[in-house]
Amino acid sequence: MGKISKPRRGSLAYSPRKRAKSIVPRIRKWPQEEEVRLLGFAGYKAGMTHILMIDDRPGLTKGKEIFMPVTIVETPPMVVFGIRAYKQGYLGLETATEVWIPNLNPDLKRRIKTLPKNYDEGAFQQKLGELEDLVKSGEIVEVRALVHTQPRLIKLKKKPEVMEYAVGGKSVEDKFAYLKEKLGKEIRAKEVLKEGELLDVIAVTKGKGTQGPVKRWGIKIQFHKAQRAGKGRHVGNLGPWHPARVMWTVPQAGQMGFHHRTEFNKRLIAIGENGFLELNGNKIEITPKGGFPHYGIVRSDFLMIAGSVPGAIKRIVRVRPAIRPPAKKPPVERPQITYVSRESKQ
Repeated sequence: MGKISKPRRGSLAYSPRKRAKSIVPRIRKWPQEEEVRLLGFAGYKAGMTHILMIDDRPGLTKGKEIFMPVTIVETPPMVVFGIRAYKQGYLGLETATEVWIPNLNPDLKRRIKTLPKNYDEGAFQQKLGELEDLVKSGEIVEVRALVHTQPRLIKLKKKPEVMEYAVGGKSVEDKFAYLKEKLGKEIRAKEVLKEGELLDVIAVTKGKGTQGPVKRWGIKIQFHKAQRAGKGRHVGNLGPWHPARVMWTVPQAGQMGFHHRTEFNKRLIAIGENGFLELNGNKIEITPKGGFPHYGIVRSDFLMIAGSVPGAIKRIVRVRPAIRPPAKKPPVERPQITYVSRESKQ
């Protein structure tokens, strides 16, 4: 006699499995911090390598040399080109106003609409003063940074990615003062992130197109006596008679990959500058022999993140400080790295 029941195939945790709306991932929740800093950064996935490091986490291997796979995310400096202010609305935060710098990067014309012709330095200062008055009056409850990436600096044939980042701080006045100082300037990863801290990595996964239920959900291929017309790569049953419809939980063919995903608590091992990593008093080039496959040479600053990172090579990857770190989190300091693999990855 066959089994009456069995566990379902495939997880429903990531439903609906549909394509992401944008290649630039969206961050809906930000950690609450008292330190005034930009809550995250963005870069482009270069590839993976491995290192040997002294384990500084509590456990059996503490103090011993361990193997650690790492992902390299190149992070050219971002430009803070605007401030977005929010007021408290009936259903939550509502955009009150925005202030943009007058001399925008010419590459942004391919991404966003240009500013009015009469928007010069004088109009910018007037707009900034009006926003400052709103902040002092208490009408503004949140200010965030509008930033864009600079892929041209690392020889990537991409448009600049425009996104929003929250700012840490005790009060809106502190956040506004920080953004006012950074407005129109470049900001680097080392000014924002700390070596050794935990990050949440947000990206869009590799797209695999339309796939059948065997590959998409992991259902079992039917044995030959159960197959109809020799086709066994489908579900044996679309569901019960009642309710008289096909339920959304039934594994079926559809989109696989290109999903918006967040991976929590990925440790930032190290931050490199201009393609080089400081190791035992020396600077070594992080690019392996022959370059990273399908990417090439790392020319700018980069993040070395423990483990894998979602997304394809050259895809935009966003990080933020961990929003739900574990109780026993590792120390916020760079671990001792003894070896970095630079062998060819081809």
